Amino acid sequence: MGNLAYQVKEKKNEQQKQVQKVLKKKKFRFSVGEKILYSGFFAAMLFGSVQIVSNHVSLYDVNSDIQALESKINTQERVNNELKLQVVELSTYERIWAKAKELGLDLNENNVKVVRD
Repeated sequence: MGNLAYQVKEKKNEQQKQVQKVLKKKKFRFSVGEKILYSGFFAAMLFGSVQIVSNHVSLYDVNSDIQALESKINTQERVNNELKLQVVELSTYERIWAKAKELGLDLNENNVKVVRD
């Protein structure tokens, strides 16, 4: 009987070892479908982030072009305003009369005609 008790004890130890081995073998692994889903999600996130960055870069380029055009417009408006002031200054009656006298023209009241709008 002593032998029998020893054998039962050995069987229990073997069963416990097998149970422990089985527990160690149960590791969580992703199935093929899950791997495909995760890789697809990762690819979509990567594509989306690249699109966002490229859109920001293109917006930055467009904004810089707009600012450059606005500065050109402002400088051209300044030039136009200066030219308008010169036209107003040069078209005064006194200046025109002085130029006419320099060129030898005189005012003959018999030849003056009044034009109205």
